[in-house]
Amino acid sequence: MSGSKNSVQNKSDPEAVGRDCRTLLRATDQATLATIEHTNTQQPYASLVMIACRYDAMPVFLLSGLAEHTQNIKANQHVSLLIDGTAGLDNPLTGARVTLQGNITKSDTAADRQRFVNRHPSAADYVDFGDFSIYTFALKRAHLVAGFGRIHWVEDTHIRFDPTNAKALEDAEPDILAHMNADHSDAVTLYAHLANAEPGSWVMTGIDPEGLDLRSGGRVTRLNFEESISDADSARTMLARLAKQARKRTV
Repeated sequence: MSGSKNSVQNKSDPEAVGRDCRTLLRATDQATLATIEHTNTQQPYASLVMIACRYDAMPVFLLSGLAEHTQNIKANQHVSLLIDGTAGLDNPLTGARVTLQGNITKSDTAADRQRFVNRHPSAADYVDFGDFSIYTFALKRAHLVAGFGRIHWVEDTHIRFDPTNAKALEDAEPDILAHMNADHSDAVTLYAHLANAEPGSWVMTGIDPEGLDLRSGGRVTRLNFEESISDADSARTMLARLAKQARKRTV
């Protein structure tokens, strides 16, 4: 079991490579977005964006209509997104990163909005401003680089998680987060410890079939599950198991 700095496995199996891509996607809260300038120059333009993930692991954004990248998207929805998992490494080129290719479009889905605000609590202050909108990413394929000689192209079908059986968990997520943060903050701290995170005032910002997301100020981490969960009951069992595992580690 490990947290946000999971090592990507050296596998060529498409399903395994896809899982490694999802691991990187779900673990981060920011990315580099590459768009094409909407002016006549048609030059590439890269910018920093904050992201969250849907249950299927596809990125969700909150973008201002005044931003340069949003103006570019209005003219050309084809974009690329770099997820960098190399932070803290002595040699970043030995670490994992994934480049996603696809289209970005507006979303009116309440669940997308809530997932972003949960991941980025400060966004609650401006998410309802008239010039801000939620966007989602329609993935086509991705390029994973997980160190020297560990390079793979992978199609979207191998990356995207099928959330069909997890609707009950998605519906229960708000109550789970509220309950854990209000009544079991000690367990949330244990989850951060299990994810090898530095001490801090950690809160749970998300739970999905493959893991849970944590935040402490400007830091985020993730604890991945050994097996998928699908509803409140399986979440309760998993969270209790992880807390017990963490307590044994601290003894």
